[in-house]
Amino acid sequence: MRTDLRSLPRLRDGWSFVYIQRARVEQAQRAIVAIDVDGRTMIPCANLGLAMLGPGTTITHAAVKNLADCGCQIVWTGEDGVRFYAHGLGHARSARLLQHQARLASSGRSRLMVARRMYTMRFPGVVNEVLDIKQLRGMEGARVRDAYAAASRASGVPWHGRRYVPGKPDASDPVNRALTAANACLYGICHAAIVSLGLSAGLGFIHVGRAQSFVYDVADLYKCETAIPAAFQAAAEEPDAAEDLVRSYLRQVFYESRLLVRIAQDILQVLDVEPPSDDEIDPTGELWDPDGVVGAGRNYADDAGTAPP
Repeated sequence: MRTDLRSLPRLRDGWSFVYIQRARVEQAQRAIVAIDVDGRTMIPCANLGLAMLGPGTTITHAAVKNLADCGCQIVWTGEDGVRFYAHGLGHARSARLLQHQARLASSGRSRLMVARRMYTMRFPGVVNEVLDIKQLRGMEGARVRDAYAAASRASGVPWHGRRYVPGKPDASDPVNRALTAANACLYGICHAAIVSLGLSAGLGFIHVGRAQSFVYDVADLYKCETAIPAAFQAAAEEPDAAEDLVRSYLRQVFYESRLLVRIAQDILQVLDVEPPSDDEIDPTGELWDPDGVVGAGRNYADDAGTAPP
């Protein structure tokens, strides 16, 4: 396994995700293996971006270490990945991007600037300084409504609106259940990308007040082209198993569209920041100083100005 911080794999080079439930996950050489009633499934993890562990899953310490060494984000979820419970530590070692994100989110002016960049990605050539945030929200609402209608026409699945009752998945129709599962997969991928870049999932720019606000911001950039059409396709083909089928569809969509590459690039673009370089990753870190920062990993007791005991 890689031990040098500078040789850690890049998120953009990774694959997408795997969802595991009702299984025991163990290490198997340089991979992991999921063991359930159907047998053993080997899962290469060297380039895996996200492992979603659902109910009934146990995982060994060795398997967790193996995934962490490979830079794979581990997320503990509810049934079908719908509920998010916890996540592991990403492989980013620099806090520069997190500090930059915090500065942007702390100012109304810079927050609006980032939000406009996100809307510009959805409406290239349309967003301008004349449009205020309320108008942009209205345009986004119309875009999502049209995406539902288009997916309904293409699949032949009737659409009566988004209906999801937390804790009661059976209360929804097949397409709504598929949408919930699809969104959970998309949120997981976006969350893994955010954490892997060393950013905060809670410091959103359009969404606020939730621990996953920035996840929702990022996921909304891709939902209309990934989760929505995949959910309608799954509901059309296998209504009774739409949740399972939509995950298979999304894995293929994420792979073919190279979504992980796009997410990493788009996040850096909306934040207008360069990724941390290998040279700036110092294992000892730095210490804050009113005039900037000073190096960590040394004793300053003998420096001039030290207070007397």
